[in-house]
Parts: sequence; C-alpha cells; structure tokens
Amino acid sequence: MHNQHPTSLSDVSLIELWNPFYLLITIAVIGIYLFYTKNGPWKGSVTRGQKIWFIIGVTGFYIAKGTPLSVIGHHYSFSAHMLQMSLLYFIVPPLLLIGLPKVFFRKILGIRIIGRVFRFFTKPLIALLSFNLLISFYHLPVVFDTVMSHGLLHETVHFILLSSSFFMWWPVIGPLPESDSLSDLQKVGYIFADGVLLTPACALIIFADDLIYQTYMHAPQVFAFLQPLDDQQAGGVIMKIAQEIIYGGILLYILIRWVRKERAQDKEDELKIMQEAKANAKAKLSLNEQ
Repeated sequence: MHNQHPTSLSDVSLIELWNPFYLLITIAVIGIYLFYTKNGPWKGSVTRGQKIWFIIGVTGFYIAKGTPLSVIGHHYSFSAHMLQMSLLYFIVPPLLLIGLPKVFFRKILGIRIIGRVFRFFTKPLIALLSFNLLISFYHLPVVFDTVMSHGLLHETVHFILLSSSFFMWWPVIGPLPESDSLSDLQKVGYIFADGVLLTPACALIIFADDLIYQTYMHAPQVFAFLQPLDDQQAGGVIMKIAQEIIYGGILLYILIRWVRKERAQDKEDELKIMQEAKANAKAKLSLNEQ
C-alpha cells in the first residue's frame, strides 16, 4: 500500500495534511464550550483553569488527527504514530475530564444505558486492565499491520482505544464526587500499576532487534536521519516517556488537590474549635452570673 502512496509529503494534498473536517469540529467544540460556560447553562460551572485545560485537550486532539502528524504516522513513521497515540490516549482524555463541568457528566450519565455502561467500564480494576490489554493487543505485529491496512477497521479500533482511555482516566481524575471511589493514595497506586502494565508493550518495541511491523518496513523515509529500526525503537521510547511525563503531571495534580483538601479540612476543624471555645466561654459566663 505504501508503494501507492506519495513518496514525499510535498506530493500529499493540503486537505489530507490539514484535515478541514477535524479543524471545523475543533473550532465548533471550543466555541460551544466557551458559549455554554460563559453565557449558557454551564455559566459559572468551571474555573478559568478548567477552560484552559479543555482548550488544550481539544487542540491536542486536532493535532493528533487533523495535522500532518496523522499522515506521517499512518504512512511513513512509527515514531510519529506513537506520538499521535500518546496525545490521544495519555494527554487528551485527562485534560477533557478536568475541563468539562460536573453538570455535563451528570446529564450524560443520567441516560440509563450510557450510565450503566460507563459505571461498569470505569470500575478501577476493569478500566485499568481493559485499557492496557487492548493497547498491548493492538501492538502485536499481526494485529497492528492488519488494523493499519484497513481504513474503517483502523478508525474503529482507535475509537475503541480512545473510549477505553477515557474509562481508564476516570477513576484518577474523579470528575464527580459521588463516583470518586479511590482515595488519593489509591490513585497513586493505580497510576503506578498503569505504568507497570504498559511497560511490556513498550519494551517489546524498544528492544526488538529487527523490524516487527510490516506497515513501515518498506515505507518511504521522510526523515533521512532516522533509519526504520531506529524509528521503531524511538516510537517505543516516545510512548514510554510521554506516559511517564503525563503520569507525573497527574500525580502532581492529585498532590495539589490533596493539599487543598487538607487545608480546607484544617480550616473547618479550626472553625469548629473556635465555635466550641466560644460556646464554652458563654456557658461559663452564664454560670458565673448565676
């Protein structure tokens, strides 16, 4: 199939390189979100920081699906493909989950069928195992080459992986207090386990002595400095590094949120102590007067 594809990016159409469909979707989603959170029914439901994270998340999705990165990753470079996957599965989902308002999730999950499916697949153990099993299975050479050679199958598999990544991130981000079943310490363990489970798939790619994916074996080289085997190994490194960076960022997010909770609890306890002290003082004063 690669021998039917342009051997240079300069021969690829501008529409294919910069997908207008994804660009319009990106602009529309950001526009609707800003309208809803500023003047619409979600007014006052998100902070400025949440808006920034949401816009970054949607922009990251467009970079992964609507820019030359998608074309290069699909036809020319495995490392570009892994960068695309890192954006889609490790960066975009947590940012969108952080940025969307609680009222949005409650409305969506209020639909009976969606709510039941979501509650099942976001159970921590199921979410953790299903995502890592799916992404590891996807990177088996025979599966990967089959998926990459069929357009509809390719899009279907990536939709499943993207959905699974949202399920995987849900227990960590905990957008809804009523469904936030993990403590902060358990979330740290969850993230650590996630990193461990993904390591074998990355190691298979990084330490392979030969090319394991037929898809890129005879692909035109758009990066002359990167030989096919080096490109394959770089892909594994990119995914592992991206995973570690984003997991570190989420751990920092959890730590900051935990500190805020503790400070709020300390203030609440201090207020209770002061109120009790005032009540005791009034009681003593009343006894003395009697």
